[in-house]
Amino acid sequence: MQTTNKNIKNALNEKDGFHVWWRLLRPHTLTASFVPVFIGTMAALLEGPIHIGLFIAMLVASILIQSATNMFNEYYDYVRGLDHEGSVGIGGTIVRDGVSPKTILNLAILFFGIAILLGFYISFTSSWWVAVIGVVGMIIGYLYTGGPLPIAYTPFGELFSGLLMGTVIIGISYFIQTLTITKEIIFISIPVAIFIGAILLANNIRDLDNDKESGRRTLAILLGRKQAIQFLGLMFLIAYALTAIYIINDILPIWSVITFLSTFKAIEVIKKFQGKTKPIEMMPAMVATGKTNTIYGFLLGLSLLLEKII
Repeated sequence: MQTTNKNIKNALNEKDGFHVWWRLLRPHTLTASFVPVFIGTMAALLEGPIHIGLFIAMLVASILIQSATNMFNEYYDYVRGLDHEGSVGIGGTIVRDGVSPKTILNLAILFFGIAILLGFYISFTSSWWVAVIGVVGMIIGYLYTGGPLPIAYTPFGELFSGLLMGTVIIGISYFIQTLTITKEIIFISIPVAIFIGAILLANNIRDLDNDKESGRRTLAILLGRKQAIQFLGLMFLIAYALTAIYIINDILPIWSVITFLSTFKAIEVIKKFQGKTKPIEMMPAMVATGKTNTIYGFLLGLSLLLEKII
């Protein structure tokens, strides 16, 4: 058992020490938390000066909530017997590194607690409506893998993750700076929500066989691997098409054409998935999906900044 565990850790390039805790955060998914905050804040900058303290607080709170959600995922999948030492895509802190499940749960609660404190600061400085939305978001983050029917085990995981981490976070990041919400910011959030949903879909394509054996009913399982990969490509296509439409209709500045530089990474995702059936073979595609969101989101935020300063 110990030899097998070591072989798996070597195959996944998992190291000990600080790396154990870094993996627990599932860093390739954290793009879903910092990209929306950046975009929402840059959009607000077009309307006037921004509050740097609010930006930093929102950024840290979003990362903490995303990290805590990943920890709840690690904990509850282990408790339900879904994770084992050969599982790919998890932090592996419990099943391969021997960290106590209770430690993971307590750390997730601590992260939520810090995020709540930051939420008080954000709400006090902007509006208490942010606190209401934040509480709802944290409840959804917990129910994503906790509760009697985890959202992540259903076909609606991509929808919830995209709307919450994309549209809602962008909307809040914009609102706390401007104290208003416009239809334009909602439009702008949609492609980002699609890319964030794509991260989860890529994850579920990789885990399709194991999820099916565990009784999950994810979108990837309902579609089948081949159709799920095609649907992933369609999601990318829709996101870029919407971006083009927004540029043509002046919802986004002409500078936003630079977001299309990220298409090379989106194409790479589909190519890396094609013909692969083993989870470890699909890890590069999963990582590339997160990078697609990162590159697109950074370039979109940069284009808004360029519109402001040029």
